[in-house]
Amino acid sequence: MLRTTRRGPRRAAPGVPYIIRTVNMRADKTVEKLTDVYRRGLFHLECEGNLMETPVFEETDPADDCDCPNCRCRRRALPYPPSGRSAPAHRALAVTTATAAAFGAGAAGALPAAAHAPDRPGVSAGEEPDTPQGRRAPLHGPGGRPAPVSDPDPLPGITRAEIMERAQTWVDAKVPYSLTEYWSDGYRQDCSGYVSMAWKLPGNEWTGSLPSYADRITKEELQPGDILLFHNPSDPEKGSHVTIFGGWTDGTRTEYTAYEQTPPHTRRQATPYAYWSNSDKYLPYRYKGVSAGTAGAEQIAARPGAGAFPGAAAFGPGADNRHVTRLGRMLAERGGARFYRRGPGPRWTDADRRATRAFQEAQGWRGAEADGLPGPHTWALLAGGAGRDIAPAREPVPPASHGVPGYPGRALFRPGVVNEHVTRLGRKLVAKGYGRYYTSGPGPRWGEADRRAVEAFQRAQGWRGGAADGYPGPETWRRLFL
Repeated sequence: MLRTTRRGPRRAAPGVPYIIRTVNMRADKTVEKLTDVYRRGLFHLECEGNLMETPVFEETDPADDCDCPNCRCRRRALPYPPSGRSAPAHRALAVTTATAAAFGAGAAGALPAAAHAPDRPGVSAGEEPDTPQGRRAPLHGPGGRPAPVSDPDPLPGITRAEIMERAQTWVDAKVPYSLTEYWSDGYRQDCSGYVSMAWKLPGNEWTGSLPSYADRITKEELQPGDILLFHNPSDPEKGSHVTIFGGWTDGTRTEYTAYEQTPPHTRRQATPYAYWSNSDKYLPYRYKGVSAGTAGAEQIAARPGAGAFPGAAAFGPGADNRHVTRLGRMLAERGGARFYRRGPGPRWTDADRRATRAFQEAQGWRGAEADGLPGPHTWALLAGGAGRDIAPAREPVPPASHGVPGYPGRALFRPGVVNEHVTRLGRKLVAKGYGRYYTSGPGPRWGEADRRAVEAFQRAQGWRGGAADGYPGPETWRRLFL
């Protein structure tokens, strides 16, 4: 049996040890018996840690007629009666095992815990938090195994044209997004691995380490091959991301071609500066090893991927050529198939015009920029797989029974989307007195002005936190249109 001279969970006086009396038993039964006693609660957590001194053990031999279940079991199992000989080495092991079980927490307070070893060579424990793009890692060879360690130049030189060529290889291959997989070139298939590959870095970096390879620049200094990076050190799993800048898509510098690794695979598309979300937190950087000049980079970033623009004369009423067929097929792949009753063909029809205009409007263009006739920019976006797809057709939302128009869904109210419901929402917000956030009036493209106006309306309802995030839900919609 296991007993203490002090019963109950009382604190020991300073300097007064607890005396633990243990029973001299065989090793295979002792551990079980002492553990059983511990489980019965004779050791109290209040006596652990700094509340007591290190216990002193005294051992006694069990009585021959001890009637406890374990002693009876031992007498039945042993071919000889228990003896009163001194305890062998295994008895000390039993006492140590029981002590570890009973006083593990207290010992932890007295001795410093051993630090966890780093999970890879050369990286100290706790250097990086978990991130959605994975940690720093070496290049990986076949089968996903780390490649042999070499001594590469820490800042390998590269031209902008090379950066854009390397970035385009993943776009062409549509490399699947993954936090744990590695592509055939050894780079991790996430956003930071993509930039590491494009910059030809010696290993896989993450958003927290990429700035050490780059210099901060301004928006006006951005050139193809630079990056736009958002790293959230307090919570890297929410929003940290990086894109490769491919060049401006318009003269206003409000939209650029972004190369990025994001689910489901690598993509290249027109993106509002600096990004769809957390735009004000993205910072521009330039790789320290890039050579001066942009020779070839802008041509690569702007290349259509399917040939040069054939000219405005190839499109419009009366046109009948292979370029019209090609245009129709590209539009059909980008969401415009519904405009063609029999599929694209070489003769220009109203279906081509309407599909082209839908694609142009999906980019946020209006007026003469969305006239339904393809120009060099429209053609480049289509042929290069850039820009936003044509939004799918939606059935008219019938009014609810209480007279409020039905809520069209959250997907229609997010950065970059363009639809009539955004305009409708904005006009209602203006009518309700929340129009001060609009500098030029509500429009079909969701923007920060819409979000701030919705947030103000939600706060006016007494909502806070996530309930007032600036994105309309069913209840926001219902109250707004009452």
